[in-house]
Amino acid sequence: MASTTPSAVHRRSRRAGHSPSRQRRRTTLVGWSFILPNFLGFATLTLVPVIASLALSFMAWNSYSPPEWVGLDNFRRMIGNDTFWTALRNTTYYAVGHIPLTLAAALGFAVLLNQKLKGVRFLRTAFFFPYITSLVAVAVVWNMLFSPEVGPINQFLRAIGIDNVPGWTTSTTWAMPAVIITSVWRDLGYYLILYLAGLQTIPGELYEAAKVDGANAWQRFWQITVPSLRPTTFFVLIMLTISSFKVFDLIQIMTEGGPGRSTLVLSQLIFREGITQGRFGYSSAIAMVLFVIVLLITVIQFRLQKRNEV
Repeated sequence: MASTTPSAVHRRSRRAGHSPSRQRRRTTLVGWSFILPNFLGFATLTLVPVIASLALSFMAWNSYSPPEWVGLDNFRRMIGNDTFWTALRNTTYYAVGHIPLTLAAALGFAVLLNQKLKGVRFLRTAFFFPYITSLVAVAVVWNMLFSPEVGPINQFLRAIGIDNVPGWTTSTTWAMPAVIITSVWRDLGYYLILYLAGLQTIPGELYEAAKVDGANAWQRFWQITVPSLRPTTFFVLIMLTISSFKVFDLIQIMTEGGPGRSTLVLSQLIFREGITQGRFGYSSAIAMVLFVIVLLITVIQFRLQKRNEV
């Protein structure tokens, strides 16, 4: 049986019209055909609006007259505006409450639901269901639960002997905690699924060896589970940070930024200044500041992750 040498294959491909350069071009075109639709969508819906927003942040424009270059006036106005600082504090407050609570709850329930329990599949579905439920329905239901007078939550608190119950969404003190609780409940299922996927990649032999060495459940959790889930935790942390700083819809439906300005966040301020008031240049400046804040936090998280990997 005749053997086929590489040179023979090369000559045969050249005779068939398939030169190496032509094959590379064909492979490149096939690759571009896969990524081009996604790139066009990204450029049209994300990249171009971001560039336009950056340009508008240095202009005054109300959509009725031509844009007027104003330089850094929008940023100076923003720095001197108390409403901006209030929205920034509220956004930080929400992020500081939402991120660790969601992460801890998702990890805890993931560890629990990773056990061989009766009805565990139903429980996993039940935890994930709020994430795919209509946000409007979630906000309306939780507003009813948080009703100061007839809400089940305050009724339960009164039943256990607490007379001075919170006003929740009607109180400037308790409105943001109410939003955070609702948000944690809704987002829990999504990040729980991510942690479940991470837990199922950890070799069971590690836990068996730890048991042989006398490690208890708590020690196994901290010495095996947490380090093994570091990539998953990093991804969850990045996603939670981005979603927390750009929160808009849940607060808009539940409190509309109130009472007063107690739950007004940066995304709402951008919406009010741009869509409601027609000050697109000023709202774009706020959007750029929000973008820079999220970018800086994300870069810091990436650097810390790389340092931990070394």
